[in-house]
Amino acid sequence: MASTQRGIPIQQVDGTLDYCNEEVFRRNTLPPRSYYIPETALLLNGQWDFHYDSTPLEAPETAWAGEPAASPGEDWTTIQVPGHWQLQGHGIPHYTNVQFPIPVCPPFVPTENPTGTYRRTFHVPLSWDSTSQLRLRFDGVDSAYHVWVNGVLLGYAQGPRNPSEYDISPYVDRSGPNEVYVRVYQWSDGTYIEDQDQWWLSGIFRDVNLIAFPAENRLEDWFLRADLDSKYETGTLDATVSVTASTPATVRVVLHELSKNGGGVVSVTEGTLSADGKVDLSLSIDSPRKWTAETPNLYDVEISLLVGETTVQKVTQRFGFRKVELKDGLISVNGKALKFSGVNRHEHHPLFGRAVPLDFIKKDLLLMKSHNINALRCSHYPSHPKLFDLADELGLWVIDEADLECHGFYDAVARPQDIPEEMDYEERKKMTFPKAAKYTSDNPSWKAAYLDRMVQMVQRDKNHTSIIIWSLGNEAFYGQNHKTMYDYAKEVDPGRLVHYEGDPHAESADMYSFMYPSVEDLIKLAKTEGVEADGSFTKPIILCEYAHAMGNGPGWLEDYEEAFRTYPRLQGGFIWEWANHGLWKENPDGKSFYAYGGDFGDTPNDGAFVLDGLLYSNHKPTPGLVELKKVIQPVKVSVEGGYIILLNLHGFIGLDHLVATYRVEDFGESASLLDSGVLELPSIAPGTSAKVTLPSSALSIKSEKEVYLTVSLSLRDPKSWGNAGHEVAWFQHKLSGYEPSLASTALTRVSSPFQCEQAGAKTIIKGSGSSFVFDNARGHLTNWKAGNVSLLESDLAANGAAISLSFWRPPTDNDRALALPYWQRFGVDAMTSQLRSSSITSTPKKVQITTTAFLTPPILAWGFLATTTYTICPLGALTIAVTLKPSGYAPQDVPRVGLNIRLPRRLNAVKWHGLGPGESYPDKRAAQRVGVWAVDSVADLQTPYEVPQENANRMATRWVTLAEPHGRGLRAIAGDAASWSANCDRAFSFAASHHSAATIHAAAHPCDLAEEDATLLRLDAKVAGVGTAACGPGVREDLKVKVEEMAFSFVLEAVGV
Repeated sequence: MASTQRGIPIQQVDGTLDYCNEEVFRRNTLPPRSYYIPETALLLNGQWDFHYDSTPLEAPETAWAGEPAASPGEDWTTIQVPGHWQLQGHGIPHYTNVQFPIPVCPPFVPTENPTGTYRRTFHVPLSWDSTSQLRLRFDGVDSAYHVWVNGVLLGYAQGPRNPSEYDISPYVDRSGPNEVYVRVYQWSDGTYIEDQDQWWLSGIFRDVNLIAFPAENRLEDWFLRADLDSKYETGTLDATVSVTASTPATVRVVLHELSKNGGGVVSVTEGTLSADGKVDLSLSIDSPRKWTAETPNLYDVEISLLVGETTVQKVTQRFGFRKVELKDGLISVNGKALKFSGVNRHEHHPLFGRAVPLDFIKKDLLLMKSHNINALRCSHYPSHPKLFDLADELGLWVIDEADLECHGFYDAVARPQDIPEEMDYEERKKMTFPKAAKYTSDNPSWKAAYLDRMVQMVQRDKNHTSIIIWSLGNEAFYGQNHKTMYDYAKEVDPGRLVHYEGDPHAESADMYSFMYPSVEDLIKLAKTEGVEADGSFTKPIILCEYAHAMGNGPGWLEDYEEAFRTYPRLQGGFIWEWANHGLWKENPDGKSFYAYGGDFGDTPNDGAFVLDGLLYSNHKPTPGLVELKKVIQPVKVSVEGGYIILLNLHGFIGLDHLVATYRVEDFGESASLLDSGVLELPSIAPGTSAKVTLPSSALSIKSEKEVYLTVSLSLRDPKSWGNAGHEVAWFQHKLSGYEPSLASTALTRVSSPFQCEQAGAKTIIKGSGSSFVFDNARGHLTNWKAGNVSLLESDLAANGAAISLSFWRPPTDNDRALALPYWQRFGVDAMTSQLRSSSITSTPKKVQITTTAFLTPPILAWGFLATTTYTICPLGALTIAVTLKPSGYAPQDVPRVGLNIRLPRRLNAVKWHGLGPGESYPDKRAAQRVGVWAVDSVADLQTPYEVPQENANRMATRWVTLAEPHGRGLRAIAGDAASWSANCDRAFSFAASHHSAATIHAAAHPCDLAEEDATLLRLDAKVAGVGTAACGPGVREDLKVKVEEMAFSFVLEAVGV
């Protein structure tokens, strides 16, 4: 039968609620230990009884009487564990980035503090030793909770992403039913240091386990540490094992090969316990296979507790030999400096929030490896404990981060001062950070709470080889409590480095860390921050966050990568962030979408800032991830003369694991393979390059078309993260210098004379099966038919024009903060056209219409004087030549310059020669290849950003055709080179859609997009980059579309008619 012992009081300090007392964060919990769930464990996940209340005082009390209640009781329902109650019908999800969702008065929280009461019963398995110590373990509960077992208040804990474990042995009935009763509080004093740019979601969201350990003699904990000698050849395994033993006992440590490597014993050592219940053991290994992110070699370490000759308990821990250090001022592993190509990863699932299934976590890490990502920052808390097993096995450099952020104190300080966000960030920091730090980070009453966050992380995760850096948290300003955390980490685990971006002078960190600097500022930091007069430095620089991946972005990736490669002190960085955090929402009106801040009626909120990842919310790659894979590929390829030059950018391995193949193709109406084969690679050590001779067959090809060489490097054999043949790197090079003619054949064919008819304010031009309608009053073309097939349609939104000049496109997320209001201030989205003159000339071979119009917005006094010449060939070709001259108080830049063209919707199949298959922009095009591409529908061109925005541009286009399924349609090519000014891109851009720019701009979610009964084509002479201005630098100056004189032309011709 269960014990009748009394539990702890409901409050540690009488009169003060535990969840409003910063000095109370653990009550009656066992000491933290390395994560290990033995076979004698009962997983208590699944369906629990649940009661939801708006305040703790209304929550029900436990009524355990030795048997489960006959019925759940009034107002009780059920809930799934692990999970969040907001995602199971109780309360609402709430998103904020920086600001706190509650009043800022730490340690106090609102009276209305939603409270979830969980209840379930369990039986102790009869197969377990009846004398076992029984533990109840919670791996994650948000935000704080009290726990009862069989009516006895057993303990209290907070720190949601950290585990808590309780000894429940005295309170359990080992032969009958038992009840676990948990009261979870949405808000606690811990909330103030859990402000981590994510959804506020509550409840038991990680595993709950009942665990049995031997009662009298057991392994309590172990800490395995690796070291290498000065030559990085001989390895040492140091093990500290903590034991509870009632009799003299021995600890044995055996180092094994993995079973896949034969499982053989490598070395053995053992020792007896000291008076404090610990034993320190050491093994020395000659030339072990070393662990790196590129070579994740692991061993099994078997730790046994023996009493006499009897093995009482045995555990196995995966382990790798590697040495982490600062060497010559650089983060180094096994003597070699690292370069991080990393990402920040929050825990997220679109249905389950932070209750992420393990297979979903594994897919994340497999995607990282297959996209050339080598590093992971756990932002901004320790991840699911089993993630680190995967990182050890797959190979990732990991920064494990304490569950700590209090960014919201910035708003509490800045808003009353009315500090504008446009102010220089460093100036804002001076005005706010010291005051913000006084709330918690530099407040001694919070020291123990801060330290606990560090202790819990280090003790849980200390045996994972992949973790090379501990982080003190994120955006928590800087204060004395961080120093305490740093000191603890260095004392307990000197074999790892420590990171904290909030420490501006790296006083309590082993590296300088920055967020979102421009490339220019980053290079300046590399040259000056912590640099002595002689140019020396003792600490490196990393970017813990950069290249904010919100919506259509990020730009700048190649520029950052170039800086990392050029300045060794810049050891790479971590993209913000891995995935969007959208939560799938199905509205009563039938609309479904991935929700962001405000979609649940949550206020205050930070809107769509929760959608800023390289993956969509369903964790499928966005174009940003595809771009990143190309930019950070570990082999750089170039062509010099008759040679291919390969530079191995790996840090620890050669290229023997890769197969290099080549293809030579020419591109005309279609792609033709002219030559292909395998390239024999020499041995190329890390950081070195080698030449490979181009096959003579490739060099001897003659063609009147563009000829391209594509080199691909793929896995030779399967890896734990990728199949044989998976492409790791690629390169494309133009072999033929031939510039393809863009002249239309329809311009030169013999045809019958034109007929020009005046019909009121319209001119109708007919010839050889084609007809054009021109609006004389407004100066634009309204219709074109070829063979009675309509190719152009009147656009009422453009005053009836089928073809109109435009400088506007829908804004991206990166435009919204600065560029969009700037452009709108100049009326770029509201341009009107004033016809100044129009003339028509006709010859037997062509009709030429020339218009002069002033394109200008209401209210303002600037615009473009546009001269447009339409040249019509009777056999079905139309040339549109444009010159632009700006005047007045004009903006410095616009988002694009080109033509908007309205086509019949049936012209829906798209084929083009240019960059593809995906979208491309001037600062986001590295991942796209020159080729001939095709899609069956305009819809297939679109990028489904979860907040509708500018998308689907294709650059470097030679020609594009939009046609019906049986081929009738329209082709666009660039006009004669003489008609293009040097500041325009004759290898033009195009985009096609069924959604107007206004519709896209107005839509909150993809389900809001109403389709036009038309195909809307953009042909652009110039498009702007995308940048990262949602949080970081905007578009690079030379990649903006400057307001200046321009000239360009396009030729449209009918095809298949």
